[in-house]
Amino acid sequence: MSGRLVHIGSAVVDYVYSIDALPAPGTEKTASSFAQVAGGGFNMMVAASRTGMKVVFGGQLGSGPNGDFLRAAFAAEGIATLTHPSPLMDSGNCVAMISGDAERTFVSWPGAESVLSLGMMAAVRVAPDDWVFASGYTLSYVGSRDALADWIEALPAEIPLVFDPTPVISEIPRAILDRVLARTNWLSCNTTEAGEIAGPGAVEAIAARLLSNHCPTAEAVIIRAGAEGCFVRLADGTAQAVPGFKVAAVDTNGAGDTHIGAFVSALSRGVPPFEAASYANAAAALSVTRHGGSSAPTDEEIQTFLSHDDRSVHGRKQKAHL
Repeated sequence: MSGRLVHIGSAVVDYVYSIDALPAPGTEKTASSFAQVAGGGFNMMVAASRTGMKVVFGGQLGSGPNGDFLRAAFAAEGIATLTHPSPLMDSGNCVAMISGDAERTFVSWPGAESVLSLGMMAAVRVAPDDWVFASGYTLSYVGSRDALADWIEALPAEIPLVFDPTPVISEIPRAILDRVLARTNWLSCNTTEAGEIAGPGAVEAIAARLLSNHCPTAEAVIIRAGAEGCFVRLADGTAQAVPGFKVAAVDTNGAGDTHIGAFVSALSRGVPPFEAASYANAAAALSVTRHGGSSAPTDEEIQTFLSHDDRSVHGRKQKAHL
């Protein structure tokens, strides 16, 4: 495999509580479990790394206990950090509540990851064959969006940019979003985010509008559809609904991140897009059978899962949860 994944998103510390259901207003719940884990962009980086891609982090970490916790998590996964810790603040955090139906609810507090400047990013240099990933979270922050958009626009034309607008897409100024979409080579979003960008309609029509009206230089758009898998449309007009895999989900936190990381990793080693999407569906399906956002499987686990599935990669449709 050649090239690295240069991740210029954000990472935070997740405080994860397992509960039977969200508490009603003015009431309290006692969690059945609690964990402190690395989260945010870390989940996507882990998925790419565990499936064989070298990953480096070009975002900002803090200088307090949260930053220290994240640096230790990065080191454990073999992910190098390219920037110096912020001297002004600690990394942010996110409270994640996982309910009995495996769905998740978040409340986040931004920290050092929300402040970027071109000076801070001077140490983030790309090389031929690298891939760059950007997240909507970093573009939603007032203190990082302009510098990140400038940095993205200055990327060499031959460097592929993968972009995930994330659930905070409505908090990204449209002018900033349009600039990044115009430079995006591979757009991965869920159905809600795709509609937010391109308007309502059938997935086939939305995907076509994303390419023609919003991502004119993109090679493809991937619209993730939860339990149904994903829809992929290439720039040449070919498209395919790529089915998922039936699994018993226990925690969907980080499933989308796992999907994107595995997809980029597969692309980087020359796997064709539709096959890479099915590989990513399998990675996400495995991840939701495990607790924790950074529960991405290894390439060996994915290949074993695919070999034991009762259909070929592009065979009969089954349900999945990703």
